[in-house]
Amino acid sequence: MTACIVGWSHLPFGKLEGETVESLIVKAAIGALEHAGIGPEDVDEIVLGHFNAGFSPQDFTASLVLQASDAFRFKPATRVENACATGSAAVHQGIKTIRAGTAKVVLVVGVEKMTSTPGPEIGKNLLKASYLPEEGDIPAGFAGVFGQIAAAYFQKYGDQSDALAMIAAKNHKNGVGNPYAQMRKDLGFEFCRQESEKNPFVAGPLKRTDCSLVSDGAAALVLTDTQTALKMKRAVAFRAAQHVQDFLPISKRDILQFEGCAEGWKRALNQAGVTIDDLSFVETHDCFTIAELIEYEAMGLAKPGEGAKVAMEGQTAMGGRLPVNPSGGLKAKGHPIGASGVSMHVLSSMQLTGEAGGIQVPDAKLAGIFNMGGAAVANYVSVLERIK
Repeated sequence: MTACIVGWSHLPFGKLEGETVESLIVKAAIGALEHAGIGPEDVDEIVLGHFNAGFSPQDFTASLVLQASDAFRFKPATRVENACATGSAAVHQGIKTIRAGTAKVVLVVGVEKMTSTPGPEIGKNLLKASYLPEEGDIPAGFAGVFGQIAAAYFQKYGDQSDALAMIAAKNHKNGVGNPYAQMRKDLGFEFCRQESEKNPFVAGPLKRTDCSLVSDGAAALVLTDTQTALKMKRAVAFRAAQHVQDFLPISKRDILQFEGCAEGWKRALNQAGVTIDDLSFVETHDCFTIAELIEYEAMGLAKPGEGAKVAMEGQTAMGGRLPVNPSGGLKAKGHPIGASGVSMHVLSSMQLTGEAGGIQVPDAKLAGIFNMGGAAVANYVSVLERIK
C-alpha cells in the first residue's frame, strides 16, 4: 500500500455547452482539493491525463491545471497519454511518484472535450488509438475495429447478441442512479436487443446501444503516501496497481482473448493477495459491449467463449455474484477519453467510503478497476480498499 486516494471530484459527463478543456480542469482540480481538505500549496506534483488526438486545438495542456490557483506555479506538472486508458495512466504515474519518494501529495486530473468536434472527425481522432498501417482504413472508425472483433467472436462462439443486449441493458439500468452519468435512462433488454430506427447497426453486429457515448467531462483525485493519508479525513489504499502493455497491431495477437487484460488481472490479484471472488464490485472498460463480454473471460469470471453465460444469468448485475459497472460504465456514464480512468477510481472510492448514493453496492470492501487503451493494448488494473 504505497499510495492512497484521500479526496476527489467528479463533474457530470455529457455534452457540456460553454465548457472548455481549461474550465473542466480547473473545476475538477479545485473540487478534489476541497474534498481532500488541502490547499494547492500542499500539492507536490500534478499529473494530467488528456488524450486529445485532435479534439482540442490546445495540445499542450499540463500547465492548464495551474489556472486553478497561482499557488500551483513552479510545481512540476506533466501530461500523460495512453489512448483510452489515459486516466489510469495518470493515476498510476502519480502512484509511481509517491513510491519513488519524490512527492507526498499528487493531484491527478483527467479531462476530455469531445462533443464540439464534428462527427467524422471524432471517428478519425479515435481511430488514432489503433495501428493505422493495418487498421486505419476500417470503416466506422474505432467502432469498426470492435465490430470486427464482435464478428470474429460470433463466428467462433456463436451469435451473442442476447448477451450484448443484456450487458447494455444492465449498464443503462445502473446508470439511472448515477448523477454524473451522461445517459440516465433504463432502456431495457428488448430495446437494446432489437435493431430499430433509434438503435441501428453501427459496425458489424454492434448496434448503437453497444457503443459508449461521445462525452465531455473531467474528474480529479488527490494521492498521498499511506502515512500522510492516515492523518486525513479518509484513505482508500491501492492494494494493487498493475499496467500491462501489449502489441499495437491486432494481427500480432489473438484479439478474442484480451491477453494483456488477463495478464493485468492476474498480476493485480496476485499483488493484492485476493481472488476475483473476493472483490465487492468491478468497474471495467465497456467502450463496447463486446469488450465487457470478453473482459469477463479475461478477469476469470468465465472460460473463453462462455462470457455470455455470466451476462445472461445476471452474475454481473447489482446483487449478482460480482456487480460489474454499478456506475453504468462507459456505456451510460459516457467516455471522455482522458477522464474515464480517473472517473473509475473516483467512483470506486465513493463506493468504498459509502458515498456512492443511488449506485451504492452494499457493504463494499474491495474494488477492482480495469481501464484499457486501444483494443486491449494498454491494460491498467487497480485493486482498492478503504483503510480509513
